[in-house]
Amino acid sequence: MRAVLQSNDPVRLSFLLALLADAGIDAVLLDQHTSAMEGSIGAIPRRVAVPEADHARALRILADAGEL
Repeated sequence: MRAVLQSNDPVRLSFLLALLADAGIDAVLLDQHTSAMEGSIGAIPRRVAVPEADHARALRILADAGEL
């Protein structure tokens, strides 16, 4: 797994996961529990990660959507 971006915005993260899922990329959200444990004050951003084989395609999809 390789991270493609990070954010503290739950709406944006949900959109990005859906965008990648629509492209057939199995993305996961990392650090969501750590972020919740620290009180969700934004000190620890959540990361979107994709399989190494899909990394370049995921970056291209996110760039085309204006998210990078």
